[in-house]
Amino acid sequence: MADCAAILELAAKVVGAGMLTYRGAECDPSLAPERLSVAQAFERYAGIDLLGSVGIDGSTDREHLAAEMKRVGIRVADDDYWPDLFSRVLVEKVEPNLGFGRATVLDEYPVSEAALARPSARDHRVAERFELYACGVELANGFGELTNAAEQRRRFEIEMSEKARIYGETYPLDEDFLDALAVMPDASGIALGFDRLVMLATGASRIEQVLWAPVAEFGS
Repeated sequence: MADCAAILELAAKVVGAGMLTYRGAECDPSLAPERLSVAQAFERYAGIDLLGSVGIDGSTDREHLAAEMKRVGIRVADDDYWPDLFSRVLVEKVEPNLGFGRATVLDEYPVSEAALARPSARDHRVAERFELYACGVELANGFGELTNAAEQRRRFEIEMSEKARIYGETYPLDEDFLDALAVMPDASGIALGFDRLVMLATGASRIEQVLWAPVAEFGS
């Protein structure tokens, strides 16, 4: 998280900009990012109790989250699963409010939304996953690597069970990956969208304006 904050400030200095900007919005990279848990963001921007729908084992309660969404007037479809509901609140209510004035670090995602991240030592319902936002734009996604092979296998098996239920098919677990986890040391990693950062640092209105290679355009 500290590295991300430093990169934001450096990017603005490199191009001579004091602020990161996007479509009229501004973010001051010299300010320390706000750190906000996903549960706090759901409560603040949607009035929803998120963790009430997450079990201590990481299981999710679709009906609880659906009831919370209906209570505050957010659309719920009969065929929506818990991940669909989670994503709708995140995209419609939370993300549009993040990273204005200063960057936002959104962390502690529910375990079910962080399949490769280790559980938080503070609360096993959430995982060590975070995303970085500036001007409402997601710039980075990082997490503490889950290195417990047995727990990773359990999560994969749950995922395969859901795929079988929803799509009627599964695929084999990655046994090589699971074997590697058994000898993997503690680690963390992050993917940061460099093109998106350049877009905000230069004030470009579209990412196509800063891509190093042209984007192909297809006619109708």
